[in-house]
Amino acid sequence: MAYSAALNTIYNHYLSAYAPKGTTRYDAHKRSELKSIYNTILKLNKESPLYLPETNDESIQFAVSLKENARQLRNTIASLGGLDRTDLLNKKTAYSSNPDLVETSFIGDASEKEVPSFQISVENLATGQINIGSFLPSASPADLPEDSYSFDVLVNDLNYEFQYNIRQGETNRDVQERLARLISGADIGLKADVLIEGQNSALRLTGVSTGLKGGQDFHFVISDNSTSKKAGSVAYFGLNTVAVSPSNAKFTLNGEPREASSNHFTIEKLYEVTLHAASTSPEDTAELSLKTDVESLTENISNLIDGYNSFLASVSNYDVDYHKSRRLLREMNHLSSQYAQSFSELGISRQEDGSLSLDKNTFTQTALSEKGFHGYDTLKDFTDSILKKINDVSLNPMQYVEKTIVAYKNPGHNFPAPYAASAYSGMMFNYYC
Repeated sequence: MAYSAALNTIYNHYLSAYAPKGTTRYDAHKRSELKSIYNTILKLNKESPLYLPETNDESIQFAVSLKENARQLRNTIASLGGLDRTDLLNKKTAYSSNPDLVETSFIGDASEKEVPSFQISVENLATGQINIGSFLPSASPADLPEDSYSFDVLVNDLNYEFQYNIRQGETNRDVQERLARLISGADIGLKADVLIEGQNSALRLTGVSTGLKGGQDFHFVISDNSTSKKAGSVAYFGLNTVAVSPSNAKFTLNGEPREASSNHFTIEKLYEVTLHAASTSPEDTAELSLKTDVESLTENISNLIDGYNSFLASVSNYDVDYHKSRRLLREMNHLSSQYAQSFSELGISRQEDGSLSLDKNTFTQTALSEKGFHGYDTLKDFTDSILKKINDVSLNPMQYVEKTIVAYKNPGHNFPAPYAASAYSGMMFNYYC
């Protein structure tokens, strides 16, 4: 159990340090997909030579970053309609007539023929709970006896106890800042910081979630009535003083009143919506609808190019100090150069650094013409080629890492080697095991 927890901590450190983004719904996989990945790894490692990779910090960072950036590009493509060739770039795009009030995106099925529009006005946004403690003289010693103190925090029906010491001579601000670090670092759904007003300071506690669920009046409650250590610090610092009570978002959808516990929600599994502000007048509304097929395709291509350029930029960042990345850059440039002629007719041009740029006006005009339908096949071919390359990169980032070949295997007389991939994970963990 302890070993597994240690590995999780180490992997989470690398993931948070080098991953461009957190996980998304496109990182969830079916059992059959995971089995396919495993079988691919078996075939890949069966004939792979035995090698010793470099274990310096540059190699570690490059391998992890390369894998995670490949994952991000794959997720970008998946978000544009799907990973099957028939679904590539088919995502419909939603728009809001008032994005400052409401922002939206389409999450429905691309095959849906009739997608309704919605009119929305916002009465008020969902808010979270904020407690602001008593303002005390910052530089004055805490007016509590030197002792061990504790208090309880009830969050989402879970109770947490915090224990700390107050030492002789510690100021109010010293203790407040220590409590802020203690509470924020616990990661229980609360963030804490210290407010400064002139010579006085107070502790502010902010709930991460918004709205109210299950008839509850508060997100969190702080007390020291039944705590294990000395009581009195909750009343002294005013930790249980509610400054802002949580509330649900209230809005009307096609004239019907609705509520949501968050400012981010979905409508009939078609639109993903984020509320940004309250309506200033009855006329201050937003219409949620779909863009035309050409507009959707143009936006999909723009997002694809942005994701492709972002991947190239992440690899290029290692070019100066880690020349092995040049191999991948050459492969990506070779891949896009095969479509250069067709791209130019669509308004897509290649830059000197291998990145792509899109002239939306030219692309729109071409897409509206007969030629645009042929260009659609070219774009699918290009996207399909990118998918194959980044899947290869994601499965075996070690092919781009400096390494020394120790021995080649006897072709055709080898057994599957599923754990050969541990050269990748072992490189990450070898300083900790």
